[in-house]
Amino acid sequence: MMGSLKTEPALDRPDLLAAPVEAALRDWPGRSGTVVAAIDAGLADTAAFCAEYGVRLDESANCVIVAGKRDGVTRYAACLLLATTRADVNGVVRKHLNVRKLSFAPMDEAVALTGMEYGGITPIGLPPEWPVLVDPRVCEAASVVIGSGVRHSKLQLPGALAAELPRAEVVAGLAR
Repeated sequence: MMGSLKTEPALDRPDLLAAPVEAALRDWPGRSGTVVAAIDAGLADTAAFCAEYGVRLDESANCVIVAGKRDGVTRYAACLLLATTRADVNGVVRKHLNVRKLSFAPMDEAVALTGMEYGGITPIGLPPEWPVLVDPRVCEAASVVIGSGVRHSKLQLPGALAAELPRAEVVAGLAR
């Protein structure tokens, strides 16, 4: 248990998971190390969540969706980084995706493409063509809290499992 979160095995509580997250967890070997906790949906944003539930910012990882174009094709990726850091979107991420210009995906677009709620988007259950770029500091954390695809819960997993997510690529310099 982290902070005051009351956790249970994630797949025991499908009501606390977005449908694509539940489906992906069923197929992921790391599911046994992943637990879920119900939270107040009004406190899903990182700072409010951490303050209310006693989770440190360096134990919370954010998943941000970025989009860039190359040859008229939009390329998406998820970046997983600790809440104490920011993604190097215009440097490392842009070069990694081989696009000229990269930005955060618009909220309505990210929600529609992921099937998840804004403020709950997680790297588990994303579209299969999207890479999941992981900052090494996430993997070094003993445990991290991430979204569950919905605003009324959070997932917790050992940081090392982040490197084992489907399509995960640990990228040095991803976050500053």
